[in-house]
Amino acid sequence: MAELNIKERQADSVTVLDMQGRITIGEGSVALRNAIRKLLEEGKKNILLNLAGVSYVDSSGIGELVSSFTSVNKEGGKLKLLKLTQKIQDLLAITKLLTVFDTFEEEQEAIDSYK
Repeated sequence: MAELNIKERQADSVTVLDMQGRITIGEGSVALRNAIRKLLEEGKKNILLNLAGVSYVDSSGIGELVSSFTSVNKEGGKLKLLKLTQKIQDLLAITKLLTVFDTFEEEQEAIDSYK
């Protein structure tokens, strides 16, 4: 079983990545990086990461979220986060990253925010 499973789907102009598992040093963060890179190469720049199924993120995973955010911004896109678990929310709060990311509880609200 891979550490992180990522399923891609389109909602309007937004590409939603539904993620299940752990974003940790090694496989998890590499899977995320590759998924984001692939979307940018395909010209998909509005990216919503659905973290509802992500049970754990380590410091390397947080680093990967930040570098994904930066890569997408550089391409003129927007990376936003959906359905953070309490644990991930706490982690982002501690690291002061909650202010960096746009985060949403409701998918439709998140999708509308790209318009």
